[in-house]
Amino acid sequence: MTTNIFGRKVLGFAVAALLLTTVIAPANGVEAQQRGSDPEHTLDLTWDRWLDHDEIGERMQLMARTWPQFLSLQSIGTSYGGREMWLMTVNNPATGPEEGKAAMMIEANVHGNEIQGAEVTLYTIWYLMENYGRIDGITKLVDERVFYLLPSVNPDGRDFFLDHTGSGARTGHVPVDSDGDGLFDEDGPNDINGNGIIEQIRKYTPGEGTHRISTLDSRIMERVGPDEVGDWVLLGFEGIDDDGDGRVNEDPIGGYDPNRNYASDWQPNYIQGGSMNYPFELPEARAINDFQMSHPNIAGFQSYHNSGGMILRGPGAAWQGRYPQSDIRVYDELGEFGERILPYYNYLVIWQGLYTVHGGSIDWTNDGLGIISFSNELWNGGQYFNSPLLQTQQQDPRSPINGQRSRYFFDDFLEFGDEYVEWAPFDHPQYGAVEMGGFKKLSGRVNPRFMSMELFHRNMAFTLYHADEMPLMTMGETTVERVDGDVYRVRVDIRNERVIPTITARARENNVVRPDLITVDGNVEIIAAGWVADKNRPGPTQLIDQEELDRIMVRSGHPGRTTKTIEYLVRGRGDMTVTYSALKGGTVSTTVRVR
Repeated sequence: MTTNIFGRKVLGFAVAALLLTTVIAPANGVEAQQRGSDPEHTLDLTWDRWLDHDEIGERMQLMARTWPQFLSLQSIGTSYGGREMWLMTVNNPATGPEEGKAAMMIEANVHGNEIQGAEVTLYTIWYLMENYGRIDGITKLVDERVFYLLPSVNPDGRDFFLDHTGSGARTGHVPVDSDGDGLFDEDGPNDINGNGIIEQIRKYTPGEGTHRISTLDSRIMERVGPDEVGDWVLLGFEGIDDDGDGRVNEDPIGGYDPNRNYASDWQPNYIQGGSMNYPFELPEARAINDFQMSHPNIAGFQSYHNSGGMILRGPGAAWQGRYPQSDIRVYDELGEFGERILPYYNYLVIWQGLYTVHGGSIDWTNDGLGIISFSNELWNGGQYFNSPLLQTQQQDPRSPINGQRSRYFFDDFLEFGDEYVEWAPFDHPQYGAVEMGGFKKLSGRVNPRFMSMELFHRNMAFTLYHADEMPLMTMGETTVERVDGDVYRVRVDIRNERVIPTITARARENNVVRPDLITVDGNVEIIAAGWVADKNRPGPTQLIDQEELDRIMVRSGHPGRTTKTIEYLVRGRGDMTVTYSALKGGTVSTTVRVR
């Protein structure tokens, strides 16, 4: 794939004028680059709103057109609803083809209502391009690595969430008969009062309810204890009995979990709800796996989700057992570093810190593809109050930001009441006299838009750190020593500069990554080859027992931050080129003159 043309499918729509600004040329060339902390941007894009699927595509097209030497845009497939799954490749072809470099894949918006990950992904593309040639670390990343960025795994769910009045849309849109009546997706939420919002419903049932109105704030519904009696029951989200079966909202659009359809530890629906009938049944999951299988250079994976403030790694279920210890050390170093740059985030194992997940994407990428993988949950309610003093106040029962009150306090004084609808009476067709109200769909799981930039940048920074720690193979010192006649001893240092190994221990266990290869080209004859235990001390060389010594398979890969020395006994004189090829660590070579 070249980087100055689009992939197999090209966007055909116009750039929206309200969304995208015109390209601004840097003023005075080099002088503009040296202006310091606030340089001119090539694209002055805004980051204070949520984009629908078409707008995401338009923004990606604009960036690909602006930086064609680095960016290539393609569709890797279509969603059930026919929307293109746009993926951007970031690569500098001047430093080598993408398949010869370790790649970082970033996906987002797996669940339709988890929208902000798409903007993090777009921001990452923009930031890499705006700062290439200006920030040394960014320049090195673009030169040494490849990035595959998929802003929306679930474009159907995203558009439904943004366009529809409801707060659902976690699922995709493959039809599911959720209520078992032989019909599909026929009874979802309805905006029956016509105010453009799907609200919650509560009904006054004196002495027979499960909830009461809080004495601290009349907007808060408190669940009563087992020995107490409440006056209210909560009846779910606004809707009616569309299919006449006596139930409300029991068969909405879709009804499955897009992050339960991957092959690692996939379980049927009666064990793992929302898993569908078999792995990769969903067109979106299948398209992603097809892309990953055809790009074995992917060594790092990040899946952006959105609630809880977490840096998650697998396994998703306890019965999968522990990761091998060497892999845990890698994950721990990356995850604990992430906690330092992501305030209010905790580095956790999925089944221990969140809940059990069978058939999740990062279990598949780790176990089935040998990729070091994280899933970041992008928002934590504690970020509303970003101060140690306020954290203390939240624990004080007398404080206006204690417990549930904190959410209302924040909406009142920082959102100015924009995210809450006051309870109001309504005559419901099935429930009779009720009240409807509550928080709007963007509240709680999605960060306030005025806090977007910090969330985007910090999560991007963690993912770029992860990308920088993918295996990076280099060739080091070489020596040539004459043994006797025309027989020479040649030693070559081979180093992995980063913490992630070229082949993880789990990948070796599962045999899912091709062995690394060391090849030799030249006019010399290889008599023997082996690994040097310690090149600074005399001692035996560990012989490599393979017939073809000009093509050695390294099944264990190369550990992180390690230099290994290979020794050859060769007969003859001339140039000899030694090449180390790792699917997930790149290809490097050095030429030694034997004489």
